[in-house]
Amino acid sequence: MVREQIMEQGKRAREAARALATVSTTEKNEALKAMAAALEARAGEIISANRLDMEAGEAKGLSRALLDRLLLTPERVAEMAGGLRELAALPDPVGEVVRMWTRPNGLQIGQLRVPLGVVGIIYEARPNVTVDAAGLCLKTGNAVLLRGGSEAIHSNQAISAVISEAAVVAGMPGGAIQLVQTTDREAVNVMLRMNEYLDVLIPRGGSGLIRTVVENASVPVIETGVGNCHVYVDQGADLEMAERIIINAKTQRPGVCNAMETLLVHSQEAVELLPGLGKALSAKGVELRGCPRTREILPEIKEATEEDWMTEYLDLILAIKVVDNLTEALDHIDTYGTRHSEAIVTRDYNRARTFLQSVDAAAVYVNASTRFTDGFQYGFGAEIGISTQKLHARGPMGLEALTTIKYIVYGDGQIRQ
Repeated sequence: MVREQIMEQGKRAREAARALATVSTTEKNEALKAMAAALEARAGEIISANRLDMEAGEAKGLSRALLDRLLLTPERVAEMAGGLRELAALPDPVGEVVRMWTRPNGLQIGQLRVPLGVVGIIYEARPNVTVDAAGLCLKTGNAVLLRGGSEAIHSNQAISAVISEAAVVAGMPGGAIQLVQTTDREAVNVMLRMNEYLDVLIPRGGSGLIRTVVENASVPVIETGVGNCHVYVDQGADLEMAERIIINAKTQRPGVCNAMETLLVHSQEAVELLPGLGKALSAKGVELRGCPRTREILPEIKEATEEDWMTEYLDLILAIKVVDNLTEALDHIDTYGTRHSEAIVTRDYNRARTFLQSVDAAAVYVNASTRFTDGFQYGFGAEIGISTQKLHARGPMGLEALTTIKYIVYGDGQIRQ
């Protein structure tokens, strides 16, 4: 029964994608604005539905970080609506002629930016993804099939009902925005092999979900990444700046993939930096775990294990390691990083350049918090996820990442000899 339901949704999405491919930019923008207005007008029922998920999550013992991801407030609903309006104001990449050239035989060959088609998104307890994904897909002429986590089912049902209804009233084809209504895990298994209807799958969530999708899907996958992110404090760094960046990267919102999980500190700065920083982080509820050299300075903290260096905590826990030079920091990041977001705090131009060139990650920062790896912060209006792979899309995936190109060829009767 689950398979039949999902396949029927896939069929509707494919039909909607064909219609969306020819919808004008103006029509799509008006639909996005209508969706934003509907979110604001019906925020009360969305928050009521979210309350059911929050109560169930608390009863299940979900972590603070997961509950924070799950929570919807009037401000967060307003932010989601604002994101849709930002998308409406952005240029539409669909229909752009990327480049054009003429061959000696007179053929004019060009690359035209077009929608991917039908995008399947499998995600966990983040109901804002429902809005971001629907908005980005609609703007780029893609139909979307959304499968959220069971923790957010009531929230997702309420949100998807509001925005899909608003989109249809605004003239978009039915089936353009669909939510898988069941929490049965079989739905995911079906989506992984829906090659007939899905053009691409995008998983958003923890390492277990991403690994399951990547290893089992026959549908092409854009892999969004686990964020084991680092900040390295270099020799001679501005330590006041370093402390601000570290506290922000760890505590501003610890349950997200661009939060810092490991701090690397040059040995010549550790004695001056760590005591005050440790107190500041502890005051914010952060549990510290350190290498032996860190514990010589902060003897009250726990010993960091090998597992700590490779863990994406998504919580108020931080691993700290003292290193002797930039090379040692780079080696640690290369060994344990997940190619997501990495930062250096430094006054040295040459070491900053070395860090930028050497670190293999989707986003690399000099003197700024890793928390900026975000579609909104990069000016994309929203993001479908943060890709840590290197094919097609990398980093925060905005509108262009949800398009592909096709070749268009103009002739005047040419035939191949």
